[in-house]
Amino acid sequence: MRIQPIKKLEGSVTVPGDKSISHRGIMLGSLAEGTTIVRDFLPAADCLSTISCFRQLGIAIQQDGQDVIVQGKGLRGLSQPKTTLDVGNSGTTFRLMSGILSAQAFDTALTGDASIQKRPMDRIVKPLRLMGAQLDGKEDGKFAPIHIKGQSLKSITYKSPVASAQVKSSILLAGLYANGETTVIEPNKSRDHTERMLAYFGHPLEIDGKKVTTTTCNELYSREVIVPGDISSAAYFLVAGSITPNSEILIKNVGINPTRTGILDVLKAMGADINYLNQRSVSGEPVADLQVKSSTLKSTIIGGEVIPRLIDEIPVIAVAACFAEGKTIIKDAAELKVKESNRIATVVSELSKMGAEVIETEDGMVITGTGYLNGAKVESFHDHRIAMSLAVAGLLAEGETWINNSDSVRISYPQFYDDLKKLTF
Repeated sequence: MRIQPIKKLEGSVTVPGDKSISHRGIMLGSLAEGTTIVRDFLPAADCLSTISCFRQLGIAIQQDGQDVIVQGKGLRGLSQPKTTLDVGNSGTTFRLMSGILSAQAFDTALTGDASIQKRPMDRIVKPLRLMGAQLDGKEDGKFAPIHIKGQSLKSITYKSPVASAQVKSSILLAGLYANGETTVIEPNKSRDHTERMLAYFGHPLEIDGKKVTTTTCNELYSREVIVPGDISSAAYFLVAGSITPNSEILIKNVGINPTRTGILDVLKAMGADINYLNQRSVSGEPVADLQVKSSTLKSTIIGGEVIPRLIDEIPVIAVAACFAEGKTIIKDAAELKVKESNRIATVVSELSKMGAEVIETEDGMVITGTGYLNGAKVESFHDHRIAMSLAVAGLLAEGETWINNSDSVRISYPQFYDDLKKLTF
């Protein structure tokens, strides 16, 4: 993909449905009794992997544009698949399904693409084994593929070493089948879409700060799920609108779940001009239209409890830091090393090619804002968030920027380049 420098960004955009909520709508709809309709579903590769896996587990799922109709069979209604379930590039599908499948009355196997097979799965294997699950995989379950022998599960209290919605959700979903109370305690609160959606489907959890407890679930009830726009996808326009002179963008229908709005908090701390319009609640999730105008950004320090609330947005925050006054420090973000790519190393290497003053640290990076980047040939490493972040950087670079493997955006935002082009002048 060739990105050319622009003069300004102007207009409105509706970003695709939230990836996390789309996944969970299919999963809980499959486990509920009756027909669930997921509206404004994100038809990107990761979420389609979830649909594919549940179809192989015997669930009838029909797609009608951005509406998905799920014929749920209840918590015990899944059936043994004929082949290994392939999640593609979706860590959410792999980790959350592992919790569900551990409690079934049959055996399954899960695998994924080359990226998935390098990502750490022991973070879910360990707690699920404590619950009585039988999981085996490469290097004793550290990596995919994973073989799961369905078992009766027992409840546990698990103190997670990482703040991860995928880890928390895997345990909580397994806990629906376990006897008694299953509790997860996190070092920092991670995104809470699973908790909100379980309550929406009729099974509220007990939440006390960083501690979440579920009890045995007898039944989930089908619902209409309206998926808001994904704030992780909106992030690229929030940053682009902030750093491009004379710009104003309205991003419609964006989920503003407090566990996901770290990007908004950080950009506002940097001096971004962002307003919330038309705030409302949809299917248990807070939603708003976001208006962003160009502004002069200043550096900040990003770390601690905010990191789980913006972990996916750090690559594009690094781009914003290139155009901020002063030195921006990103720390406590070692989790970036085990995403679709090592996002610390890839952000540093590719922005450096564009002339950025960026230094890699053990758990983050330090970026000195110069207000200048040059066009270059850069690599996405098949990582959708790296590709989109580099596209934003290219808008303000001097000269053309070429992004290799740019089609990785299909993982979460297939029409990203088209939407970006519509706003450019």
